[in-house]
Amino acid sequence: MSRPSADSPPADRGRDSERAAARVVEEIERLIVTGELLPGQPIRQVLMAERLGVSRLPIREALRQLAAAGLVDHEHNVGYTVARLQQSDFDQIYLMRAALEPEIIATLPRFTDEALTEVRRLGDLVVDAAERGDLLAMRLHNHAFHFAIFEQSPLNLVVTEIRRLWTLAMPYHAAYLYDPAARARVVAEHDQMIEALGRHDNDRLDELMNLHRQGGETSTGIMLRATHTTVRRPPDRQE
Repeated sequence: MSRPSADSPPADRGRDSERAAARVVEEIERLIVTGELLPGQPIRQVLMAERLGVSRLPIREALRQLAAAGLVDHEHNVGYTVARLQQSDFDQIYLMRAALEPEIIATLPRFTDEALTEVRRLGDLVVDAAERGDLLAMRLHNHAFHFAIFEQSPLNLVVTEIRRLWTLAMPYHAAYLYDPAARARVVAEHDQMIEALGRHDNDRLDELMNLHRQGGETSTGIMLRATHTTVRRPPDRQE
């Protein structure tokens, strides 16, 4: 990432700072989703600025945005840490998903050939990752598969909220995929979803999504219980 020039006009510097903060938000989200930043782990502004090649200003702004979205926690005189879900948080995430995802599915139009081809392509990537046992790639491709479906809905604000909820829970989803039978179940359910999309059968798609979500909810609960038995690192007093 390039830093805005001090010689730039104020308006340009402001836009550059906004773009830099947006890129930092995207990168920190990626680090959280992939597990490079773990729940409860401190996020050091100086180290993150060095890693991303920006000043601390966009780092601070990005962390404020991520805290507002619930992805990171902030404690005065301690700093920022990756949010650690409690069981009640997790329950609310899936309560909201169960309420909102059917609304998205109900508004899906008939998919064009191009849109359906893209969903199939992403489904194939999930299959390939599952066969290789690459759980990180499988989680990322699974996310892309579902949002290639959700983003066809005109309910763009609802889709944005669902994306936030998925991001919150994704660090905990890996437990489900350690089981080969669970990986096979995910792939089979994806195939059935694609069939439903091809028929424009949103009712059937909703049934399949509910089953899919329930499997993730059960596994995430197991992961949460496991992570809460670990020793939390003592925070350093910084930032």
